[in-house]
Amino acid sequence: MAVAKRGRKPTGKPRAARASASLPPEIYQTLQAIAKQKKVSVAWVIRDAAEKYIAAQWPLLETK
Repeated sequence: MAVAKRGRKPTGKPRAARASASLPPEIYQTLQAIAKQKKVSVAWVIRDAAEKYIAAQWPLLETK
């Protein structure tokens, strides 16, 4: 009898890195409110904010 493998099928994309951060309660509550309003997860809101922050900071980080 064959045993089914658990997990996802390989997609060819690298797996996402996980990060952990502690947030003050008021910031987390604000993130929850934003997520509820947009009908997305708190993780999505954090990823979106991180992408926008990096895009805004990138020109400042380049050294030539």
